[in-house]
Amino acid sequence: MTFWILAPIMVAAALGILFVRKAVHAAMLLAIVMLSLAVLYAVLDAPFLFAVQIIVYTGAILMLFLFVLMLVGVDASDSVVETIKGQCALATILGLALGAVLVTALSQVTLGTAVGLDEANAGGNIEQLANILFSRYVFAFEATSALLITAAIGAMVLAHRERLTPKETQASLAAQRMRDYAETGKHPGPLPAPGVYARHNAVDTPALLPDGSAAESSVSRVLVARGVIRSGPAMADDIDEVRRQLGQDPSEMPETSGKSGAPASTEEDVK
Repeated sequence: MTFWILAPIMVAAALGILFVRKAVHAAMLLAIVMLSLAVLYAVLDAPFLFAVQIIVYTGAILMLFLFVLMLVGVDASDSVVETIKGQCALATILGLALGAVLVTALSQVTLGTAVGLDEANAGGNIEQLANILFSRYVFAFEATSALLITAAIGAMVLAHRERLTPKETQASLAAQRMRDYAETGKHPGPLPAPGVYARHNAVDTPALLPDGSAAESSVSRVLVARGVIRSGPAMADDIDEVRRQLGQDPSEMPETSGKSGAPASTEEDVK
């Protein structure tokens, strides 16, 4: 009775996986198929397969599908553009062949009570399943294990990228900077910070070189492209305005320590 209830649900959900356009909806329909299959395992007195179906397939693999959709994005996974020519025709042929195999197998099924089920589960379902798996089907089990390991190794190989050039070190980077300086004249050292040797440290104020000229490389290229770099006359006007506010004559040169009114310190004062 349980089979006749769950079988139409599983078939409808499986067909829905093929025809829905949203990947998230297909994942939800796949969960319905897996849960229904787990219930069938429980009805057939296979508690181990029931637990594995719930924990591994529904709880782990299906969640992995959903995590991939979350990371890649639903829009990227919803593309229905055919990238490989002829894949629809090939899928149709393979689907019809699989359907023929299923119909042939179902036509040979006889209805009735299971024979030998009590003897097979005499020591427990899990124990007998392990005995059959590691005795009669040990080669199939090892082949499946090798296939899974091959898939994992293949994923690692595809994700790994060979290094075409030697790894750059601090010494190689320094040597490259010196070569660039010799060939193109690019400054090998760090760029001067904005405002160095200037009256203030505004980002649009270039640093002053020892000869008093502005170092254009000390300001951002974005500000240079916008044309908002403060020029020397503009900075001088700001300085004069500040001196006027302080009550000083802008035309007078600022006094140095050697020309100020305070007496200069002598060597004896230092001692």
